[in-house]
Order: sequence, then structure tokens, then C-alpha cells
Amino acid sequence: MIAEAGLAALWLAAALALLQLVLALGGLKGGKPELLDAVRPAAVAQGVLTALAFALLITQFRRSDMTVRLVATNSHSMKPWLYKFAGTWGNHEGSMLLWVTVMGVAGAAVALFERALRRDTHMATLGGQAAISLGFYAFLLFSSNPFARIDPAPADGQGLNPLLQDPGLAFHPPTLYLGYVGLSVAFSFAVGALLTRQVDAAFARAMRPWVLAAWVLLTLGITAGSYWAYYELGWGGWWFWDPVENASLMPWLAATALLHSVTVLATRDALRAWTIMLAVVAFSMSMVGTFLVRSGILTSVHAFAVDPERGSFILALLAIYIGGALALFGWRIGSVREGAPFELVSRETMLVVNNLLLTVILGLVLIGTLYPLMTEAFGHKVSVGAPYFDRIAGPIALALMVAMAAGPVTRWRRDRGVAVGKRLLVPFAIALLLSISLSLFLWGRVGILPFFGLVVAVSVGIASLAPLWKRKLLRTPLFTYGMVVAHLGCAVSLGGMACDSAFTVEKLVAARPGDTIRTAGWTLHFRQIAPLAGDNWTALQAEMDAQRGGSSVVIRPQSRFFASPPTTTSEAALLTRWDGQLYVVLGEEVEDGRWQLRIWWKPFVTLIWLGGIMIALGGALALVGRERRGWLMKWRARMAEA
Repeated sequence: MIAEAGLAALWLAAALALLQLVLALGGLKGGKPELLDAVRPAAVAQGVLTALAFALLITQFRRSDMTVRLVATNSHSMKPWLYKFAGTWGNHEGSMLLWVTVMGVAGAAVALFERALRRDTHMATLGGQAAISLGFYAFLLFSSNPFARIDPAPADGQGLNPLLQDPGLAFHPPTLYLGYVGLSVAFSFAVGALLTRQVDAAFARAMRPWVLAAWVLLTLGITAGSYWAYYELGWGGWWFWDPVENASLMPWLAATALLHSVTVLATRDALRAWTIMLAVVAFSMSMVGTFLVRSGILTSVHAFAVDPERGSFILALLAIYIGGALALFGWRIGSVREGAPFELVSRETMLVVNNLLLTVILGLVLIGTLYPLMTEAFGHKVSVGAPYFDRIAGPIALALMVAMAAGPVTRWRRDRGVAVGKRLLVPFAIALLLSISLSLFLWGRVGILPFFGLVVAVSVGIASLAPLWKRKLLRTPLFTYGMVVAHLGCAVSLGGMACDSAFTVEKLVAARPGDTIRTAGWTLHFRQIAPLAGDNWTALQAEMDAQRGGSSVVIRPQSRFFASPPTTTSEAALLTRWDGQLYVVLGEEVEDGRWQLRIWWKPFVTLIWLGGIMIALGGALALVGRERRGWLMKWRARMAEA
């Protein structure tokens, strides 16, 4: 009865979402904001019911209940417990239930803890969240029921995709979904503000924590997903420009622009229309990503759904939500008053430039992702890969980094170009000296983009510290440190990308046990090949001594075979040092007892993910700092009244 209880919880949650929407619309139409007291319990109950449904699905997977179709097709009784647990969302239906659960819990949090909005705007926001939830409830209940039974039940399950049997499955999808749903909350805030015409600084201050939290989680999810693919797929790259990778990148780009815009609105009461539009775009990109991953039009380890009917359902939701939001924007944006003015040379202008460049990159990635799908629909196969994205988006990304360096040292409202130039004199001088120095050693040996990437990374890294110059560090607000850490993280990631592109050394050899391989200063002694058995796999494992300078370290790349479903995977051996990673992949056996080995030395590649963690940490510091400051201001106001 566990599956039936889970399904009943979903139906009840859907009914409450409909009630929540009706109450919110009735309260807005009748001018009765007091109905918010009835809307809130419905939102909280939804969060409880969706969490219950998801907990019951986890229970089914943990028990290996093969009478549930989803468990039978995506699990196996011999799987380790971690993959039974994380495998709950390692499939189409389970991942969509996770989406709905996070949306329900987020709606409950908005109902319980949001106190900065006017009552009518708060009610309209909860109504918008209910409208979004209803579409996904319908999708689950009518198209993707995670609790459907199977009769007769198989003796055992088909197993989880071996490429997903990794600890990354327990972290990467949930953080991405939390980020996506955070953007849905921001979208609901924007809809509520348009309906009640409350697009002002108070609205932005209420929405900013949700945008910040969503952005932090998206950053962590993308960073974790990149590293997971890097070590799991065995191809040595950290970003493939796969359409499903792009599906997570596009909402992040929009969320980054939205974060800067909502900060300007909250701080200086400017960029009102920008903020609303970017909230719509950010949620639209998360919906586009959902369509790409769940529609079946892509073949990818990430793309779970292969049913065209599901794709049509999601496409209909996409059209309703995005079309409705754009129609509402066009209808109501004329009633939104212009925000506070600012001069051409000002921090607001730099943030507008930042947003424009982010939007251009987003547009280019969107075109490159969708163009092959559109041409294929007309019978022509076109491939758009890394060369397009690197050459088109790369230079704009470098320009974006330069604009990012100038923004924090420019004053709000009004500044002078000469003064801004003086503040950037040190980083610009270092950039010039670095360019000259690198030109002497590297010009003609590395590509133009990696070369300028190194120059910009060092310059932006130094410029990102400028907000701390001549300040009392102990009295500097925590959110200022957050901005500095996030911008410094961008420079660190860019430096890692440039080093990986410029200096990576690759070697492909066929070697026998006993052979010695030398590459990029490393000496690898190939000891032996031995069989190995795991919980639900068998493997051939190479044992090698890797030495550079001092003592040697044993590394063990593997070729694994999973019986259910039958799949062979490569498990790369990674040896991390302060200046990079040695990356070794074991291939197939060839003639004369030799084995294919693919070896990379990737200088400073780990900076890519270190920078991603720093960016997320900076966002978290800013979130805590802003919320702490708001709480202190309210506490002081209460003390003054007392």
C-alpha cells in the first residue's frame, strides 16, 4: 500500500494547488488580501504531502519493491544502498517527483517565512507558484506516474544506468533541481509583483534571497556535474558543450544577470523592467532545459525520457508558462514606473553592460543548442560543437570578465571615467606586463583565447580585491566579502580553463605489463593487469607506478563490466598534485598482450572546480550577509520602538 499512499498524497497535493490558485485569484479579484490566511495553509500542506510522496518512493527503492514499475526498470536488489537511494531520482519519473517535491517545499517556505511583501503581492506570488505546480502535478499524474504497479512483477530489476552509479548522483541532480525551483519562486515573485504593480525596492529585497540561493545551488550543481563527467566518462574533458550541459548553463547565465539586476533594484531602485524580464527569462531557460532533457529529442546519459507524448506535454507547459508570462509582462510593464536614474559612468551602467553580455552569451548558447534540433526536424543533420561555442562565446566571455573587474570599483549613480581608470591602474598595468612576458614565451605556442584567458584571469583576480583596498577589513560587510570571493572565483576558474586548454599533454600508447611510459615529466611503470569484483560489477584493473621527481604513487585505472544492464565503463585513475592532475584511462586489449592506455597531464585543471566552489561560497556569504543585516536592522527598529 506504500505506492498507493504516495499516489494519494500527490493527488491531494494537486487538489490543494488548485484550491490555492482559486483562493489567490479570488482574493486579488475581490480585493481581499485577508484570504492570504487561507492560501498559506494550502501551500504548507502541499509541501508536506509532496515530501511524503517522495519519501514513500525512496522507501520503495530501498526495499527493492519490484511490483512498482519504476523500481523494476531502474533498480536491482544487488545494488549498493547509496544507488538505491540516489537512484530514486536517476530516472524520468523519480526526477520529476523530486522537482515537484522541491517546488512544494519551496512554496511552503514562501508561505511560512516571507514577511517583507505586501499581503496582496504575497498572495499573488503564492498563486503563481500554485499555477506552476499544477502543470507539473498534471504531468506526473497523467503522463509520468512514479507509483504505477507492474503485473506480473519481475524477480529482479533491470538495474540503474552504470554511468549514473556514482556518488555524484546523490549530489548533482538535487542541487540543480533546487536551483531550478528557486528560479520558479523568483518567477512567481515577478508575476505577483506585476499583478499588484509592486515592482520596487521592497519587492526586490524580498526576491533577492531566493535568487541568490538558486544561483548558489545552480553553481554547485554545474560544478559537481562538470567534475563528475570529467572523471566518469574517461574522455579527459571538463565541458563538452553537450545540449544537456547547456540546458543547465543557460538558466545559470540568466540567473547571474538576474542576481545583478535585482541587487541594483534592491539597493538603488533602478532596473525595474530589467529585473522582471530577467526573472521571466531565467525560469523560461529552466523550462527549456526541462524540455530538452525530458522530451526524448536528445540522446544523452542525462536524458531519461524517450516518449514523444511526454515531450509534447512539457512543450505545452513551456508554451503556457512562458507565453503567459510574456503576455503578462507586455500587458503590465507599461504601468511600472521608471526607476531611479543614473549616469553613463556608474556602477549601474557597468551592471547593465554585464547583463547585456550575459544575455548575448545566453542567446548564442541557446541558438547553438537548438539549431541542430530545428534543422533535423526539416531532414538535415547539422552538428554544432565546441569550435562554435569557443570561438563565438569565448571572446564575449573575456569581455564580460573585464566588465566584471570594473564594476565593483565604480561608484553608484555617478562617477568619473578618469577616477575609475585610476582605481584600475594596478590591474591594468599587471595585465600589460603579463601580456608582454607571456608573449615572449608563449606567442605562437598556444591559442589566442587561452593566451588572453591567462592575462584576463590574473588581471581580474587582482582587480576583484579592489573593494577591500583601504578598508577596515573587520568592519567590511560580509556581503562585500561574498562579492570579492565570487569574482575571485571567476578569475580562478578562467585561469584553470586557460591552463588546461594551453598546456595539456596527451599520450596514447599500447603497452604490456612491465613496460615504462614517459610523458610530460612523469614516468609510469606498468606493473600488471588483474581481475577485480565489486558489489555489482567485475573489472580488469591496471596497476601502475607513477613517479615525478620523488617517490612513486600507485594508480589503478579500471575497465568495469556491469551485468544489469550489460555495460562496460572506464574508471579513470586521477593523481592530483598542486600544479595539475595526471589522468590515466585503461582501454581495450590489442595484439601481443598489449593494452591501450590514454594518458593526460593537465596543468592546473583543478582550478576550474576550485573556482566554481569559490563562486558558490561567495554567493553563500552574500546571502548570509544580506539576511543578517536585514535581521539586525529589524531588531534595532524593534528595540528603538520599545
